[in-house]
Amino acid sequence: MSQARIIRSTLVATAIAGIVVAWVAHAVGGSPIRQPDVGRGAAIAAHGVAPGVSACAQCHANSSGVFPRIAGQSPYYLDKQMHDFASGVRTNAVMTPIAKGLSAEDAADLAAYYASVASPFLPLASGDPTLVKRGEQLAKIGDASKDLQSCNDCHGPDGAGEPPAIPYLAGQYASYIASQLKMWQLGSRKSSANTMGYIAKRLDDQDVAAVAAYFQQVRTAGGVQ
Repeated sequence: MSQARIIRSTLVATAIAGIVVAWVAHAVGGSPIRQPDVGRGAAIAAHGVAPGVSACAQCHANSSGVFPRIAGQSPYYLDKQMHDFASGVRTNAVMTPIAKGLSAEDAADLAAYYASVASPFLPLASGDPTLVKRGEQLAKIGDASKDLQSCNDCHGPDGAGEPPAIPYLAGQYASYIASQLKMWQLGSRKSSANTMGYIAKRLDDQDVAAVAAYFQQVRTAGGVQ
């Protein structure tokens, strides 16, 4: 089996296992599975949760690139990231305390809300054409000389994502993509270390910039045009 298929199979199996475990936990407990409240998630996104959890929109509604675009990501993926921040699998000076301040119901409601949002793309500067071309090669073909499969092998056609576990990259801010790849290279982002960590460590600085520049200008993220 190719490295690409192994990585893809691992990610999908992890997602399915997580969903099954959650379902079994509810079933064994004898309680019905709670349905996320999108309206409540919208209120938390707009106003936060007292005390200590600020409004999500303060950071995620701008195009600075420091904070990712999350509108239209799958609810499973978004909820898992909040759990990862709360548990320490992912660490961030802003997100870690916020995630710890949310209940499981809060996180589920927020995930459902942001998954439902069809947010327009904000105007962004065009990337360097040479970088974009190299990024397109890596995204669509990969680089056999570096043992790199294409990004789209896991992240779907044009980086549109493969729900529930694999996020879209299309339309994601270049600076955010680059920062996360650097974190995987350094080992400071531990989620998907055996998949994304493996890939990131085979990219040089120009490759990182190229992939980031390419995906920022693709307009198929989460089906939002």
